[in-house]
Amino acid sequence: MPQIQIRPLAPSDEPAWRRLWTGYLAFYDTTVPEEVYRHTFARLLGDDPQDFQGRLALVEGRPLGLVHFLYHRHCWKIENVCYLQDLYVDPQARGTGLGRALIERVYAEADANGTPAVYWLTQEFNSPARQLYDRVARVTPFIRYSR
Repeated sequence: MPQIQIRPLAPSDEPAWRRLWTGYLAFYDTTVPEEVYRHTFARLLGDDPQDFQGRLALVEGRPLGLVHFLYHRHCWKIENVCYLQDLYVDPQARGTGLGRALIERVYAEADANGTPAVYWLTQEFNSPARQLYDRVARVTPFIRYSR
């Protein structure tokens, strides 16, 4: 199995991050304006603990996956919780353990941060990803509403 390196994003990662995040957005049949790309990447590099954090997964030096996550307060817990917002693996690297490695990295960072809970959403039709999610987490009965 090729060696996986998962590390925080660096300013020089912008082109690779953009390619991967564009793939993620396309999977969900959506786009965002250029301004959102610029602001999101800047926030991912920022030092505000309320901002999202980003990790890039490299296999043999090639960026093939990303994860974005955020710590936030929760009314039912004293500690923060961790929301894993975006998880994406390049189609050529799916089924190689990269998605699981990215989730486990978020779990490890949340544990080190004293954050007891990590959660995320996915669409019902995302069957391949849900097969992984069913192995590393438990599905909840909550239904998301949005305005």
